Amino acid sequence: MLSITSWKEFSITLLFCALISHSFASTFTITNNCPYTIWPGTLSGSSSPQLSTTGFQLNAGQSVRIPSVTGWSGRIWARTGCIFDESGVGSCQTGDCGGKLECDGLGATPPASLFEITLGTGDTKDFYDVSIVDGYNLPMVATPQGIPGGCNATGCISNLNMGCPKELQVVGGDGGGNVVACKSACEAFGLDQYCCAGEFANPTTCRPSFYSSIFKRACPRAYSYAYDDGTSTFTCKASDYAIIFCPMKGVKRPNGGETTPPIEESKMEKFPAMVSSSNILLPFPMLIGLLFQFISL
Repeated sequence: MLSITSWKEFSITLLFCALISHSFASTFTITNNCPYTIWPGTLSGSSSPQLSTTGFQLNAGQSVRIPSVTGWSGRIWARTGCIFDESGVGSCQTGDCGGKLECDGLGATPPASLFEITLGTGDTKDFYDVSIVDGYNLPMVATPQGIPGGCNATGCISNLNMGCPKELQVVGGDGGGNVVACKSACEAFGLDQYCCAGEFANPTTCRPSFYSSIFKRACPRAYSYAYDDGTSTFTCKASDYAIIFCPMKGVKRPNGGETTPPIEESKMEKFPAMVSSSNILLPFPMLIGLLFQFISL
């Protein structure tokens, strides 16, 4: 049975662990700078818990903050052209995840621009990238925040849909003939040389293709094919990652409508913190208060 002293020491140790865990948990701030509604989706890696939301609507000019947990690994992307009923069932033109508003463990149907990240634990840095290996649907930028001296931003700000080769184009079903996404060569042709599969499943034999080179020239910091690590993976230790869709001002609607309105502070929303059996994120002041209470006992 623990004595009062040993229980006190044990409790303080737990609080310190919680404090350290909290201090290294990052937040994802997702902003829609497009002049139309998007539906971001999130997918956790096999060893990571789901975030507090796995899919939601984000109107033009809106921004949300989603808390994560230490060591979280996964993807964030945006869907376009979605229609959902009151129960959250429907479909999207691009980036669909099983025809549901909440993706709930399902990834994006290609083509889709992806933000990928693995958060470090302790002193280990985060690894992050923006990938168009599975194709492209929207321009996006990911920028680490709250770091003295800063870390590298990455992304793809070019509108690849405008210069997408005809054989890779995904055309919307609205009858207007607008290109809503650009496939990868792997998806379009299914050949091992484009998919880095079979005898091409290594960095020596799988080289940049004509199509991946088009993507790379337009978006030099984004992953353009499976072995594009050298110029596309970045490290940091940030408290927040700002993920902005349609980062360049003046991006027009596919039908030539209005441009993006400025983001208003009143349109910043927060999703509730997620609590799992292994990670409890308490507000920072609460942790400090509890710590001092135990020390003073």
